[in-house]
Parts: sequence; C-alpha cells; structure tokens
Amino acid sequence: MNPNEHSLRAIALAVLACVSITGCMVGPDFERPKAAAPDAFDRTLTAQAPSKAVAAPFIPDWWTLFDDPMLNALEQRLADSNLDVAAATARLLQSRAQRRIVGAAGLPTLDAAASYNRERGSENGILSLLGVTPSQSQPQSASGSAPLGVSAIPGSKGSPAYDLYQAGFDASWEIDIWGRVRRSVEAATALNHASYEDRNAILLAARAELARDYVDLRSTQSLLEIARQNLGIARDAVKLTQVRVREGVTTDLDVANALAQMEIIESLIPTLESHRDTSINAIGVLLGEQPGALQHMLADTRDVPTLPRQVPVGFPSELAQRRPDIKKAEARLHAATASIGMAKADFYPRIALNGSAGFQSLQLSNLADWASGQFVVGPSITFPIFEGGRLKGTLQLREAQQQEAAIVYKRTVLEAWREVDDALLVYDAEQRRHERLTTVVTLNKRALGIAQQRYKAGALDYLDVLNVQRQLLDAQSKLEESKATAAENLITLCKSLGGGWESTYGDATPLTSEPR
Repeated sequence: MNPNEHSLRAIALAVLACVSITGCMVGPDFERPKAAAPDAFDRTLTAQAPSKAVAAPFIPDWWTLFDDPMLNALEQRLADSNLDVAAATARLLQSRAQRRIVGAAGLPTLDAAASYNRERGSENGILSLLGVTPSQSQPQSASGSAPLGVSAIPGSKGSPAYDLYQAGFDASWEIDIWGRVRRSVEAATALNHASYEDRNAILLAARAELARDYVDLRSTQSLLEIARQNLGIARDAVKLTQVRVREGVTTDLDVANALAQMEIIESLIPTLESHRDTSINAIGVLLGEQPGALQHMLADTRDVPTLPRQVPVGFPSELAQRRPDIKKAEARLHAATASIGMAKADFYPRIALNGSAGFQSLQLSNLADWASGQFVVGPSITFPIFEGGRLKGTLQLREAQQQEAAIVYKRTVLEAWREVDDALLVYDAEQRRHERLTTVVTLNKRALGIAQQRYKAGALDYLDVLNVQRQLLDAQSKLEESKATAAENLITLCKSLGGGWESTYGDATPLTSEPR
C-alpha cells in the first residue's frame, strides 16, 4: 500500500468515527408543559340565559353561529384580504427561510473557483532563499518546464513574470458531534412554529374585530330606525299640540316643548349616520378595501345577528391546542430550551473536514492534464481555551431566557383560563339584562299610549307625555345596545376559546420537519 492510499484510508476512518457519534446532543431535551384542566367549564353548569354555553365540540367557524349570510361572506374574504394577516404571513415565510439558513450549517459546502494570474517573484524576497540572485543568469527561460518561474531569461537578471492558471473545488463540512447545529435547527423550527401561531393569533383577532364591527354597524342601523320612529312620533305630537292650541285647549308652551323634543331626537340622527358610515369603512379596512367601497353591500338596514340557542364551547383539555397565544408561548419555550444546548455545545471542540481538488498549470493548454492535478484533504479542530467568560455568560443568559419563557407560558395559560371564565360570565349576565330591558320597553310603550290618550282627553299635562316618550326612547336604545353587547360578548367568548384560524392558506404553514 502506497503512502497516498494509507492517508486516504486514515481520513476515511476518521470520518466514519466522527459520523458514528453524531447522535450525541448536549443540552436539555424539550418536554411539552402539562397543565391540569377540569372536565368542563364551570360556568356552563350555572348558566341561566336563553343562549347557553354547552360542553360540546367547538365549531372552528364560530361566526356561523349567528346564521348571518352577510357576515359569513365577509369572514370568508378576510383571510385572503386582510393586510395584517398578509404581513404576518410574510413574517412566517421569513421565519421559514431563516430556518433553512440555519439548517444549511449542518450540510457540506462545495465551491468551485477558477483564476488566472500574471505573477513575478521578487528576487530580493523569497526567491533569494532558493538561490536566485539579481545578478544570476540561467540558460533556460521561465516556461512550463521551469519551477515556478525561478529561472531567468538568458542575458537578464532575476525571475521573469509568468502566467498561472488554476481551477478546482473547495469543500468543507463541520461534523456536528455535540449537536450544536441540530440544536440550532431545533430552535429555528420552534421559532417558525411561533411565527405560525403569531399569524393565527392575528387572523383570529381580525376575525373577531370584523364580527364586532359588523355587529356595531347593525346596531347603529337599528338605533337609526328607532330614532326615526321616535321622530315620527314627535312630529305627530307637534301637530297635535298645534291643533290643541288652535282649539284653545292648551298654550304655546306645549308646542314649544313638543318642538324641542322633536329637535332632540332629530339631533341624534347625524351622529348615528356618521357612525354607520365609519363602521362600514372599518370593515372595509379589515378587508383591504378603500373607504366607501362596501357601501353598496352594507348600506341596507339589517338587525343585529341573533344569538344561537346553544354555544358549543368544547372541552377545557382542548384549550391549549386551539389558543394561538398558548401554542406560541410553548414554541418560544421550546426554542429557548434548544438554545441552551447550542450554548453548551460551544464549550466543546469543533471538528471539520476540509478539502480542495483542482488543476494548476503555467500554460492553459495543459491545465486539464492529469499531471496538473492537485488536492488537499484533512480534518481540522478548534478548541476554546480562553474566551474571557463569554461562553459561561452565554450559557447563563440562555438558561435565564428559558426560565422566563417558562414563566410566560404559565402566565399565558392562566390568562387564557381567566378570559374564558370572564367571557362565559358576562355573556350570561348580558342576556339576563336584555330580558329585563325587553320588559321595560314593553311597559314604556304601553305607558306612552296611555299618556297620549289622556293628553288628548285633557286629563294629563304634556310634560308627562314628554317624560314617558323620553323614557321609551332611552329604554329602546338601551335594549338595542344590550342586544349588540350580547352578540359582542359571544364574539369575545369564541375568540377566547381560540377558534377561527384552522384553515390553511397557500404557503402559510409551519415547517414540520424534526431536527436532524
């Protein structure tokens, strides 16, 4: 066996030995946090309102509970049109690209290069060590048969210029013995999942905001109708008082009071109309539309969407799998845990295989000849000896960051439970308030009818009629606002349960490959 074959075999054995132990990874392995969850949400057991939260499989498309085709159509457009979601999708793609960049560190690199140089050695420099002096003359010129252009041209002094042609490949591969690269890939993959959940959270928030704006629009339109109906009543009252003045039954005081009441009601209309239009604009922005672009679609008056008889809220054990903020906190905890392994791996030596192969010649014509070939191959190792405390400080930093991520995860879970419990509580309470306000409106309508009849009969002062009408208008407004609030509370409840992001759109998906 010649020396070259022996060297190649030794290098091959070294590579196999390194590869055989690359399964070792330093640092802690991530374990998914476990959170105790009750069998059912307690508030579902004590609900008294007509629309009850029940322990049944959660509906991801929760906005369909309102059974409003217009709202369904708007929500269907949202995922592809909302600019905040589009920006979050772009950040997700950035995270995916970053993960690929990190993963490339675990693969060999191979570069090709070619060069041409016109060179001349200095006779006062390194050539003087080879026995070439400024006064020395050689019988042979610098050519392909002369070593590195050392020989001088006859009758000249020193070394002449020469051509040097080179072409070849350079390769390098760091053997990931301690798992530094694999831990970095693990952390980057976890951060990619965090970016995915961040997009889901933004989509969920946008869906909830769209539903609230829609409910607010319908509520404003209903309040406009109430104001216009009361304005009609007020105008009839003005006509009635004017007739009674002409008949000498009453004075101009009643006419003035009736006119004032009419103006008060009419003053509400411009504000409600402007709020209606701004609500339409708000919906348009969520869908990436110009102001006024949805007027033709949403201008027609419709009632606030009705509440369903039952609201399936799923089961507590599923909450951590549906809430994007919880899953994002878990992914960040995973990334922080993997970064500890990266910091620990920096304490160990790095081993890399390096090599290059190519051709070198003084003449282009014989560059591709086998005799022009050259190669270099062999391992390299770097070992940290003194870093001034940088490595220890980095490890302490990563461990503290992992502790913080664990605390943030616990707080996120606790906050999620609080939001769900609060949402269930206020959803039930607002419905019970709505029932009382319905009774109040019914009684006020009856009182207004009686007051108007008694006023016509001359048995009641008009100020009493005005008071009853104001009470009716106030009760009707509160009833409509309560209806909208109950619908918004349902939206808040569904948002706190975490659904609405499950659909996949294009490339907006996380990387699922496991760290190598």
